[in-house]
Amino acid sequence: MIKHIVMWKLKDHAEGADRATNAAKMKALLDGCIGLVPGLLKLEAVVAQPGLEATYDVMLYSEFTDKAALDEYQNHPDHVAMKPFFGAVRDARQCMDYEI
Repeated sequence: MIKHIVMWKLKDHAEGADRATNAAKMKALLDGCIGLVPGLLKLEAVVAQPGLEATYDVMLYSEFTDKAALDEYQNHPDHVAMKPFFGAVRDARQCMDYEI
């Protein structure tokens, strides 16, 4: 099994919206990826709670049967289509994949 974790810190304003609006849009886009490819076992997108100290604003936690399933997800047209928006609103991104 491969676990895929990504965190984004967002710009205060980007794409005509504030950080909270863009975080909610990112979550909705990520939630739309549930069941996108065979081998995607779990996908959870979360937005940091307001008022709590947080280094990042949005986090994705996902699990895949194997690296082939993760690669299929990464290259799926629906996932690729989200990348320009994510790139435009993010200030920083961290990613970690690991196998268990």
